[in-house]
Amino acid sequence: MADVASMTIATLVEELATMLGDSDVADPILEARELVAALHDAPRFWPVANASRPAGPAVITRARDAARRRAAGAPFAYAVGRAAFRSLFLDVDERVLIPRPETEQLVELVLGHPSSRSGGVAIDVGTGSGAIAIALATEAGLSRVIGIDVSLDALDVARANGAAYARTARAPIEFVHGSLLAPVAGVQADVVVSNPPYIASREASELPASVRDWEPSVALYSGAEGMAATARLVREAVDVLGSGGLLAMEVDSRRASLAAELVARERCFGDVRIELDLTGRERFVIATKR
Repeated sequence: MADVASMTIATLVEELATMLGDSDVADPILEARELVAALHDAPRFWPVANASRPAGPAVITRARDAARRRAAGAPFAYAVGRAAFRSLFLDVDERVLIPRPETEQLVELVLGHPSSRSGGVAIDVGTGSGAIAIALATEAGLSRVIGIDVSLDALDVARANGAAYARTARAPIEFVHGSLLAPVAGVQADVVVSNPPYIASREASELPASVRDWEPSVALYSGAEGMAATARLVREAVDVLGSGGLLAMEVDSRRASLAAELVARERCFGDVRIELDLTGRERFVIATKR
């Protein structure tokens, strides 16, 4: 390993690439650059543009640790402890799901609905890292955002992320513990949004190892062939949403029609529709309370 005092971004990238060389990483140099960029909350090209810049001991220590974890099989976001989500950079670890592009699209669908501009209340069910809640608090025209999670460990992560964006948020964010919408009984919301667990336990073997072996099972699996959490969420949203309120859910693409049918059975919902993700899969169920 190079001397810390003389190490530049370029030499750090070279060292990390060597550390990753014997792992399953496809392109160690590219991966090393992305590790360094992620640690700086910067775009991928940042290490190249700043190649001669001193790396600094704190970054070197974090980068070496990230490379070791990545070489051991950790997902990229867990290895660096950071994930980009829309305009946010969030702390993530094995206590929470890694935010994904599909969920960014879910936020976009919420932002396109009048309820997100009403100055009202939005509730993010199964908040995990707090990604959806914080994105809505910083981008939407709401007066209050509540994130709920059954996992106390996840809430620790969400609260830390929320605190980092408290000054720039347009609406206050609070994170509460509990199952689905139970903690907010009596609150009338304008938006209920969720990426609930929707994978059947028998389908675990079909998941990539990076998901199955690393991400929290409580956020992945649900009973009743993956539909239990979704079904209960729909029933509870009936009492929480006000007139004109939005229900927006990310769902399993294989069961989107079943999820939409669950919503349509609740006669109080209208304009029930399925939206496609960027790959053309049925991924979101959207409905407005009459």
